[in-house]
Amino acid sequence: MPNPASPAPGSRPAPSPVLPGFEHVRRLWNNALGAYAARILPGEYYVTQSDEGVSTTLGSCISACIRDRVSGIGGMNHFMLPSTTGEVDTWRSSGLGAATRYGNYAMEHLINEIMKNGGKRENLEVKIFGGGRILEKMTDVGLRNIAFVRNYLWAEGLELVAEDVGDIHPRQVIYFPSSGRAKVKRLRSLHNNLIANQELKYVGSIAEKPVSGDVELF
Repeated sequence: MPNPASPAPGSRPAPSPVLPGFEHVRRLWNNALGAYAARILPGEYYVTQSDEGVSTTLGSCISACIRDRVSGIGGMNHFMLPSTTGEVDTWRSSGLGAATRYGNYAMEHLINEIMKNGGKRENLEVKIFGGGRILEKMTDVGLRNIAFVRNYLWAEGLELVAEDVGDIHPRQVIYFPSSGRAKVKRLRSLHNNLIANQELKYVGSIAEKPVSGDVELF
């Protein structure tokens, strides 16, 4: 007997209200999962208090999926440490000062937004994904991103409950903060050039516009 709470075949429920500041993020209905999912791009993040997913595609970039395990509010970011030399095509760095500052900025914006909307720091749990070596010329960038996010979580005393990082595969990730469930699909190599070009464009843009100012955690 059909569940009376389920939408009729061929129909779908209206999307849940979006939190202020995230109106620009595109949300699409996922038939396979029976839920809406917000799609984020490199350099973006999204926080929700509704029963919806957050999705992205990762190559060398990292996504941290963070939620308050009690209230269910949480979200995902998508970031990469920029080159500190400005030589984006070499994917190398002579020092991690500026790059680490950018990584802190990306993580703290997500955490701040969760806590601003009712999350509590002591309840936070984290899953991390990405950091793949998807092209030969990306020898170290994925590993550098992985090392940064692990060190950040350790330094901040945040609990890492799961990860799928490294290797040679790009990944498609969808995360549901309300339950903490994450689905990861490793993509075939035919996607590598497209994803790498997207990430090259992104890391070039952040090299040209370095982050300014600091983010203060609540």
